[in-house]
Amino acid sequence: MTIIMNSTVSSTDSKPVDVLDSADSKTHIVPGGHGHAFEVKKGSSFRIVDIHGQQIVDMMAWVLPYPSSLEHLSMSYTRYALNGNAPPAVGDCLVTNKQEPIFKLTADVCHTHDMTFMACNPAFYAEKGLKGHRSCAENIAEAMKPWGMRSYLEATAVDPFNVFQNTPDMTLKDLGCSRPGDFVEFEVLKDAVVGVSSCPYDVVSEVLVSCLLLYDKRGLAQALPFGLDAANMRQTGVL
Repeated sequence: MTIIMNSTVSSTDSKPVDVLDSADSKTHIVPGGHGHAFEVKKGSSFRIVDIHGQQIVDMMAWVLPYPSSLEHLSMSYTRYALNGNAPPAVGDCLVTNKQEPIFKLTADVCHTHDMTFMACNPAFYAEKGLKGHRSCAENIAEAMKPWGMRSYLEATAVDPFNVFQNTPDMTLKDLGCSRPGDFVEFEVLKDAVVGVSSCPYDVVSEVLVSCLLLYDKRGLAQALPFGLDAANMRQTGVL
């Protein structure tokens, strides 16, 4: 698979940008503090990669067809399925509120993720005197509009899988502890729509980078920040 990254796109862009579309693959840039949604099919896989390090990615998912299926990725059901052993290890599955597997974790370089905290939301920032601050709940709701999501409150009904988020163990290492090139990869077990947000939380950290999503009919989806071309990605083992 050939991947072309547009390294000239600025991370200050306010909207996601498609930089490659073909029959086999699609490259999508998700600016820092914004979100994106994409469909995945059973039998495919997707990867979320943090190239620059310390970028938390909130991930939610709904089984298709949305919203009529009423089935979604559930952290409480997943914690139960894992007998409380969170976060999942490679080979473990994330499950839905129907108590059925939706994604299988097939690779994990960071090994640090959160399954307890909600997505940041407008009220969360308003309490901190930051009314109007972007939030993961709003980012994902905006991205889910084409599927019929009408309000960020629909997103807050689903607790996210907070990729690369180090809670509640912040006393041991940073909140965002992922290193450049860290990634997680999932095998898709149900047709689903996935919503992701490059978390805009900057109250205690100024880290805010953009992510790039690559996904193709073979099943590979990746979230990558700006500034790395395909050759460098291959050299670093990301691809």
